[in-house]
Amino acid sequence: MSKLLWKSLLISPAVLGVTLVASTVGVRAADSANLPIADTQTATPEVQFDGVADITVSEEIAVNPEQLTPASLEVKPEVQPTLAQTVPAAPNDAEILNQINDYSNEGTSSGQVTSVGQLRDVSPGDWAYEALRSLVERYGCIAGYPDGTYRGNRALTRYEFAAGLNACLNQIERLIGTGGFDETELETLRRLIQEFEAELATLGARVDNLEGRVAFLEDNQFSTTTKLRGEVIFALTDTFGGEDNSFDIDGVDLADPEVQEFFEEILGTDVEFDDDTNTIFGHRVRLELNTSFTGQDRLVTRLAAGNLNAFTPNSPSFSLVDEDLDLDVPLGTLGTGEAFQTFNIGNTDNDVIIDWLAYYFPFGSSKVYVAATGGIHSDYAPTLNPYFEDFDGGNGALSSFASENPIYRIGGGAGAALSLGVGPLERVLGPSTLTLGYLAGPGAENPGEDFGIFNGEYAALAQLNFNIGDRIGIGATYVHGYHNAGSDIFDIGGGDGGSVVGTYLANNPSEVATLLNADLPVTPTVTNSYGIEAAFRLTEKISISGYGTYTDAILIGQGGAEIWTYGAGVAFSDLGKEGNILGIFGGAQPYLGNTNTPGEDFQIDGTDDVPWHIEAFYKYQLTDNISVTPGVIWLLNPNQADADDAVVGTLRTTFTF
Repeated sequence: MSKLLWKSLLISPAVLGVTLVASTVGVRAADSANLPIADTQTATPEVQFDGVADITVSEEIAVNPEQLTPASLEVKPEVQPTLAQTVPAAPNDAEILNQINDYSNEGTSSGQVTSVGQLRDVSPGDWAYEALRSLVERYGCIAGYPDGTYRGNRALTRYEFAAGLNACLNQIERLIGTGGFDETELETLRRLIQEFEAELATLGARVDNLEGRVAFLEDNQFSTTTKLRGEVIFALTDTFGGEDNSFDIDGVDLADPEVQEFFEEILGTDVEFDDDTNTIFGHRVRLELNTSFTGQDRLVTRLAAGNLNAFTPNSPSFSLVDEDLDLDVPLGTLGTGEAFQTFNIGNTDNDVIIDWLAYYFPFGSSKVYVAATGGIHSDYAPTLNPYFEDFDGGNGALSSFASENPIYRIGGGAGAALSLGVGPLERVLGPSTLTLGYLAGPGAENPGEDFGIFNGEYAALAQLNFNIGDRIGIGATYVHGYHNAGSDIFDIGGGDGGSVVGTYLANNPSEVATLLNADLPVTPTVTNSYGIEAAFRLTEKISISGYGTYTDAILIGQGGAEIWTYGAGVAFSDLGKEGNILGIFGGAQPYLGNTNTPGEDFQIDGTDDVPWHIEAFYKYQLTDNISVTPGVIWLLNPNQADADDAVVGTLRTTFTF
């Protein structure tokens, strides 16, 4: 017997190949839709049964060799009492889910093998090998990988061999009635069944247990067409410096008493300026439901809530002041988006809202994107900023500026986009796409004046994206936008909700013109922005990327203005541990260059008025689902003022599931 055991161990690498495909009772997890992934999504952990998905074993398992006859090759349950102890106890729900997760880490799908000799892991030379080869070649009841090997992640066992043997028995049982069974194989089958009788019996109990786990999963799954993806961010953050209130526009100090008097006349009450910050700790939660109806489409419904407000260094705030009534009510801020971090994007009052609702689907060889609310250009257009870009999630850069070219922050809301392959260009440069998009908001759903899809704010994008070899990607982007009076330019469709990147002057050139010349009213602005993006993969773990954008702003009834922004960064992936990222990024936030308006113009004063941004962060991957990211953002000349530098320190913890 020991000799037989030794020989069976020699041929055991064939066994798991046997277990992967052939049998009659399929064990399958609920199929998850194969969702097309836009740049907006990161991979979501799934519960799958690769490696055991095709194990099927008849309920009729234990076989008495004496019962094996040509007339009836039956496999009847006959579990010996001494084997009862091998039957696993019924697991609780937590154990079931843990075991299912264990199975999800095994193997991949297999291709059919017509000869056991193709399985190079199986050692020839003993009777079991020859018996197995004969069964496989006669009845095709074993599967393996197309390259003839088994690439599992654990050692083969006698139970796996028993599962393969049972598969062949089932195949033979089906052939008996059709006359396709060779009676000369009976003795071989009897010998194999006798050798693995105990394993066959035990295997029956194990498969029954596995079927129970699958049934539990199917009964408790959320939906057969929808998968849930979640992200929770905890952030501890504060600013240091940048508290000098000498905020000026072309020499006009907004904290000057005369300027305060000017605002008091406009507002009809007293005003004062303040600029205080405190250390804050807060959160943002996103729950994303991805639904597929065809396997090629994706409906995204995202719920979000948060309570983290953005810092606005060197941004004087207005307050209504009435000492007699003890009144001090904040009115607004000449705010900057320079210190805006990705977790600041979204609502900040802890209300749960649908902040993104969109549908992706193929149209021939093209891809179509339709957003009902919360759409932004980076949902459908490649941004070419690897490792920094996480689509405002918690695993990329800290700031919205370092995440992507600010040109993608111009406009947002509801609309549609189309991505087309560019055949002639692909033959020269490789994979290339032409992307066209249109987003309207805020108020795309509002039928009132100056709202709606075509009569309110909007931004239309055209982008050509192509590769040079397999290491360089380049994008050329144009965005035409219309912004109502009082709306920021880089606002991702938020209207008067404020900018998410850039200085106050860059976002509100019409208001700057009004501050310089009180006779000019604040008017709508039309922008034409031209950007370029590039990414270079220096090595497998080092990436260099950058961008630049020029915006020509037409101040309706006032004149014009120019806005500039540019930046570049280097990212080191898997630094210290797989999943870690060290990122360093620097550049100039969107800033107002010069204006050309009646009366007094704004003229930038060299580099002293350029709002420089330097950022460094290190994402440490604690587990597959938890990362911790300390980082710092250094802002020079914040809000285009000759003021103290501002430093933002952040410790971000991200949970994904």
